[in-house]
Amino acid sequence: MSQIVVAGALIAGATLLVAQRQRPPELAGLWELPGGKVAPGEAEADALVRELREELGVDVVVGERLGADVPIGDSLILRAYLVTHADGDLHPHDHRALRWVRADELRSLDWVPADRAWLPELAKRLGA
Repeated sequence: MSQIVVAGALIAGATLLVAQRQRPPELAGLWELPGGKVAPGEAEADALVRELREELGVDVVVGERLGADVPIGDSLILRAYLVTHADGDLHPHDHRALRWVRADELRSLDWVPADRAWLPELAKRLGA
């Protein structure tokens, strides 16, 4: 059975929050939508709320799915959701940096390979 990994697309106005990875070494420095693994018995939305609280120090409300599932290797399935900032101040607890980007900046970032699948949908959501 595959492990589900959830990612949050936090959009504010015409900008998207992206996070720069610290680890593992092969992904360090690359940009991603923040998130993490769903624990056994945990709902995907609950996992995303927990992960973004741990990684960014904020509470979010999870909205609709974004794009299609992205398989990573044989055992992981990456799923993205739109999220809305509800409370707290953003801080990169688990990342090198956080950045707000516009639609025209999406393709210039050095993305984690799996997250590139969502770029067309993200650009559309940002009004490109």
